[in-house]
Amino acid sequence: MRSRLKKSLKNPLFSAILIISYIFPYSRTYASIRNTASYSFTNADNVEITGISNQLEQNLVDPFGGIRGCGGELLPDYAGFSVGVYEASNDDQLRGIVPLTRTGSGTKFTGLPPNLQNLNPYFLGNEEPKGTYNFLLDRTNGQLDIGRRYILVVNPPSGAREYNQRQIRIVITNRNDITNTVSYTATALDGKGISLDGDPTSFSTTVPIQDGTTTGLALSAIALLDRPICVGASQPIQITKTADRSAAEPGDTVIYRLLVRNLNNVSANQIKITDALPPGFVFVKNSARAEFGNQAVKLSTINNGANITFTPDLTIPPQGFINLAYAVKLNPDAIRGNGENLASVTARRSDTNAELRDGPARYKLKVRSGILSDCGTLIGRVFDDKNFDGEQQTGEKGISNAVVILDDGNRITTDINGIFSLSNVISGSRTGVLDLSSVPGYNIAPNRKVKERNSQSRLVRLEPGGLVRMNFAVTPLNREGVKK
Repeated sequence: MRSRLKKSLKNPLFSAILIISYIFPYSRTYASIRNTASYSFTNADNVEITGISNQLEQNLVDPFGGIRGCGGELLPDYAGFSVGVYEASNDDQLRGIVPLTRTGSGTKFTGLPPNLQNLNPYFLGNEEPKGTYNFLLDRTNGQLDIGRRYILVVNPPSGAREYNQRQIRIVITNRNDITNTVSYTATALDGKGISLDGDPTSFSTTVPIQDGTTTGLALSAIALLDRPICVGASQPIQITKTADRSAAEPGDTVIYRLLVRNLNNVSANQIKITDALPPGFVFVKNSARAEFGNQAVKLSTINNGANITFTPDLTIPPQGFINLAYAVKLNPDAIRGNGENLASVTARRSDTNAELRDGPARYKLKVRSGILSDCGTLIGRVFDDKNFDGEQQTGEKGISNAVVILDDGNRITTDINGIFSLSNVISGSRTGVLDLSSVPGYNIAPNRKVKERNSQSRLVRLEPGGLVRMNFAVTPLNREGVKK
């Protein structure tokens, strides 16, 4: 049998361009792919048979990105918004605008709506579908090479305080020219969700390189499906931290105040406030109080060391706020820290359950030494002095649980190595006495070099902020050569 098969495909070509966009499901444009084959052949009876195959038709979505409020709502006015694609350095700095292949009128390529000319940056308007944009990256220019880094910048209108700029890093992680797919990772550089508040800050996906409506160019959508970029309130929730003083010293009590505002247009619930205290700041038990509209609010408090978690039993209405106050007391360790503590807040939108967060809010308290500025540190050892020189050498063990009594009545016990220390000791001439009853079987070791150490007591001079040693050498009562 002789046969001839002729096939004409109306499929688009696979080749060179990729679309940067963020897709979400509203008012999408569709391109129809139609694939048919015509055939003819002559059978054994020399009869020619012709026909057309069934038509395969598939709709492809023209990919475009979207800009929405942080509740997923369309903005009332998109005039003044712009979106641009920039080259990115390894430390996420903007290097310059990406030169894109021009499409549309006067070129050999038909553009893809809404950005028909592939302009960069692209300025949005209020035409339908509202709040959309897209860009085409050219594979032939190396713009789809693995490792290429871009930053997608969304700029709100000048002076629009209710909106914030968004920067989203896009990194090409893989490309398969056989299956015509490209993989990338998109990450919000401001640490907030890419779309609704609480959405992931980073998203990875693999997308096909396919044609939309641009003649002769293969397209692929870099798309976070159902994730339009959120440019709503720059701070959907806000926490502010203050105190009743700017400076304090060990022994003082400080009152901290936290103000949490809901800047959203919907209520916020599941409020959780966390505060991390610096060293030497101790939360005063049962001191926390919360108030909303001059009414007390039930408050749950969990104190885990330096970390405090407050959970008020309250839903904050739109533009509402809650006040919270609590007390901390400073101990001597406070002078070793920086006096700065950090407060953060998380909550949930009442409509979408998306997470809202803000912080850390910082408050730095200047910690003065106060009376401790005149104090010093006393350290010492109680040890078995075998050669009677008053100094501890290798092989001369420390005596544990020995008690030293200071002139102010403080009693200090040595550790397993015979060492003791005491901080915040008032400076001046200080005296310590070894309680021999705490070291049974031992007596003060004779000192052959310093006569003053042939005594049960020691006198030292402690300078303000200084450090001084107070050692006690002992010897067993039955050691030979010891004069009784």
